[in-house]
Amino acid sequence: MSVDTEQPTSTSPAPEPRVPGLSPSRANDFLQCPLLFRFRVVDRLPEPASPAAARGTLVHAVLEHLFDLPAAQRTLDAACAALPGHWDALLEEEPRYRDLHADDEAREEFLAGARRLLGTYFTLEDPTRLEPRARELQVQHDLEDGPRLRGVVDRVDVAPNGWVRVVDYKTGRSPRAGFESSALFQMRFYAYVVWRTRGVLPKRLQLAYLGDGVVVSHEPTESEMHTLEARVRSIWAGIEDTARSGDWRPRTSRLCDWCSFRDRCPSFGGTPPEVPAGAVERAIGVTPGS
Repeated sequence: MSVDTEQPTSTSPAPEPRVPGLSPSRANDFLQCPLLFRFRVVDRLPEPASPAAARGTLVHAVLEHLFDLPAAQRTLDAACAALPGHWDALLEEEPRYRDLHADDEAREEFLAGARRLLGTYFTLEDPTRLEPRARELQVQHDLEDGPRLRGVVDRVDVAPNGWVRVVDYKTGRSPRAGFESSALFQMRFYAYVVWRTRGVLPKRLQLAYLGDGVVVSHEPTESEMHTLEARVRSIWAGIEDTARSGDWRPRTSRLCDWCSFRDRCPSFGGTPPEVPAGAVERAIGVTPGS
């Protein structure tokens, strides 16, 4: 038996090189306002806790774990009973959520809002008849000469005939007619990543709006997937060009009223902070001024 006499210099594997990434949410941020994208992706500025976002996170957690129960036990009562425990767990993970309610009465009001959303869910689906293939599925695909596309799919169902359905829960209200493009872009984005990584194009994309009980369904096509890829490449090229120029100019709209960074925005008299050294290279993979 031969024995190597040369000892390795390190037992730890070399770290994987950082690959710039893009999610559908961040792509929509850039299209909405390049400065918003910069604050979230490059500067990584903290944002105050939003009651609506926190409630959405809580409802998603309950619906994810609802399917851990035997089918017959997946009832509205069981889902509502799980709310306090999941909320306490989220408070441990995200201490900033603790500022959302100052007393027991405010906590109960917050949880009552979550119970209403769960009640709407049970009018849209019967979870006792579903056996999801995956929940909170992290998907990613390295786009050739582009970013790493990534996201989290709320639920993936596979029918006996092999058809795949991608399901996303929205805890807000459905968009008005003509304003569905952002949500459908997200779902097509997920469909594209599933298609590229698993070789199967989802048969159906389903958005369940728990705020008003509306379900939006769409059947994607391979032609749409090629169009989606071209659009993502175009968005990423715009991000790279903006990163090189450093011109993260704001784009005002009615959404500015809900922006966490309004006080830092020059459109409203604010002053953006200096970009941290090396932050653009880490986030986008390009050097400003190059």
